[in-house]
Formats: sequence, structure tokens, C-alpha cells
Amino acid sequence: MSIQEKKTGWNRREFVKAVGLAGLAAASAQVSEVFAAPAATGEATGAVVPRRILGKTGVSVPILNLGGMFDTINNQIIIKQALKWGINYWDTAEAYGNGLSEEGFGKFLARNPGTRPNVFIVTKLVPSRGPNLTERLEKCLARLQTDYVDLFYIHSITGSSDMTPAFRDWGAEMKKRGKIKYFGFSTHTNMAECLAGAARWDWIDAIMFTYNFRVMADPKMVEAVNACAKAGIGLVAMKTMGGGPGMPKSEMPAEMEFAERFLQKGFTDKQARLRVVWENPQIATICSQMPNLTILSANVAAALNKTKLAREDFTIMQQYAQATKSGYCAGCGHICQAAVAGAVPVPEIMRCLMYYRDYGEPELARETFADLPKQVRQQMTVVDYSQAERACPQGLAIGRLVQEAASLLA
Repeated sequence: MSIQEKKTGWNRREFVKAVGLAGLAAASAQVSEVFAAPAATGEATGAVVPRRILGKTGVSVPILNLGGMFDTINNQIIIKQALKWGINYWDTAEAYGNGLSEEGFGKFLARNPGTRPNVFIVTKLVPSRGPNLTERLEKCLARLQTDYVDLFYIHSITGSSDMTPAFRDWGAEMKKRGKIKYFGFSTHTNMAECLAGAARWDWIDAIMFTYNFRVMADPKMVEAVNACAKAGIGLVAMKTMGGGPGMPKSEMPAEMEFAERFLQKGFTDKQARLRVVWENPQIATICSQMPNLTILSANVAAALNKTKLAREDFTIMQQYAQATKSGYCAGCGHICQAAVAGAVPVPEIMRCLMYYRDYGEPELARETFADLPKQVRQQMTVVDYSQAERACPQGLAIGRLVQEAASLLA
């Protein structure tokens, strides 16, 4: 046992055992890369965040990447500072600001010629926004002012059946044309089922999925993550704060107690939430929305801090997750969808509320809400959600939350 392990009373093996990650042997090749020297960025000076290998792509990426769900056009300093700290993995999407996020990254690349070869750019398309993926990808590239993206995602799938052979063939064609290097998908809903399906395919290079202290110990999630790691799929965590569509006032004392505990240890509860995800070496990187230098600095500090979470810290997190679960949608959409006979995509509505409240992104929330079929938006407030509320493992007040979404986002 190392000195650090004696100090914390907690080592990686014990952590892995606690959350049931039985298949970490498959990720052993990644573990040795955790603190590998970063690829040159041209601007990186001083401390830089550690790096890991993104699955079978073999690409070394920073364990913290820059989520582009903010005003990138008018906040170029954030991109510049992130790059200085070794964060050369940038995540964006057509849906973020209706392309404005991509334009902001493109603006930076245009003003800093020579930067492009040293950054790893990710973008995404939601199929429901339009049928012509090739034409839309070309527009993404034009906004990004680049000829290719390093990684492309089919955005926000809700089940493995969404990833049809047509997408597989299209991704292969885009690779052949040099428009994308790697191909995968992102998912906020039914994550375990989506990952389990992907583990059986040889054409998925990477997946970005909701993964945080609230869902990571779920047996089905554990099994699916292990399967993907064994298949060599690069795993990218998002929604790592584990926020929700609205915490009941009765749960606020637990929130305060949780935050105070970690402040006493020298880091914030938000930094602790990042660190518990990084404890799993199967996760190559965390996509984090860092719209200002304060959040960027705090997250980089968390990435640089090598102090391990103690056994008790993890226990406290699990207790907190249980105590506040009624304020968090865990993305198990098949349950509530079945309860309302598929009439309303409850998880998508909860995600819109999360963008509005937790992310402070009302425009993104409204844009995402507007993507829902008109018929769904018209009937969502008259559906009976009582059965869905009884079936929800989290105990969400689904009916009340849907009504709030209709009022805030319509």
C-alpha cells in the first residue's frame, strides 16, 4: 500500500470493488497512459491536465475536455486558456446555439493558424433535425473552418436500435472521404442499453454518455461500461455533476451537508463529483461545460489534484445520491415511456429542464424542447403521469415537472 493509500484509506482496487467494476482488466492498457505527457499544443505552458488513451483510436486526450455549450464567439479567452492548460479536446454540436458554438471554435482556429493539427475536435448531429446528414456535416465543417473533425457523434440516441446500418454505412463513407476520423454516438437516455448494444459492434469508436456518481454503480451500467471497455470503445463521460430538473426544498439540507463535507477537505463538492468519475480508468475524458474562467480554473485544479477520495467520501456520495434522488432524472427512459404508452418522451423533457435550471442555458433548453414533435408538445400537459410516477425508481414528480417545462419552455 502506498503512502497516499494509507493516508486516505482508499485505493483504486477498493474503489473498483465498491462500485462493482469487475472488468477493469480490459482497461489496463489505458491506466499506464493516465499521466502521459500531453501532445504539443503550441501554446500549452506550465501545468497541464493528465491524459488518457481514447480506446482503440489510440489518441491521447486530456481527461478534461471543453464542452462548447456556451457563447464561444464572445468568449475566446476561455478557449485560449483551456488550450494553455492542455485541454485540446473541444466538443461542440450543430444544436448548440444553432451552429454558433461551432462558429466560435472556427473563429479561434482562423485567428490562430497552425492550431488545427494540435486540437481534437468533436461535433454532433441530431438526425431528427434534418435528413441530409452529409450536407449538414459540410455546414458544420464550414462553421468550424476545418476540412474534417476528429470525432463525429450521432447525437442523443435513446436506444441501440437508433444506430441503424444506414448510420454505420454513412460513417464509413465520411471516413473514406476524410470528413471524419472516428465515429460514434452520444446518449442521455437508456445509457446502459445503448452501451451494451454498441459493445457488440466493431464500427463504434467512441461513445459520450451520462455518467456520474448517481448512475455509475447501477449493475447494468457497470456491465455495459465493462463490455465497451473490453471492445476498445473510447468512453467519454458527460453530465458528471449529477444535477436534476429541480431539487425539492426538503432535500436542500442534504445538499448543504454534502457540499460542506468536501469544502472541509479542501475541494468543492463539484470537484469531488469530477474526481469520482476519474477514479474509473475506463473513462478517457470528461466533457464539461466551462462557460467562464472560474469554472475552468476549478475543474483544471481538480484534474491536477492527485489526492484520492477516501472510502468514506464515496460512501457519503452514495448516501447523498439516495437522499436526493427525487430531484434527479437518471435517464432510465424505457420505464416512464412504457408507463405513458410512448405518448411523451419524459426523459427529453427532463433534460430540457436540466439545461434551463442547472446549466443556465434557457435558449438551448428551448431549442431542445422545440425539437420535440409538435403533437407531443401539444398533448404533454393532458397526459396522466400517475402511473409513470409510481414506476419511476427516482420518485420524480413527473406530472409537476412536465407542467413546469411546458410553462417555461413553450
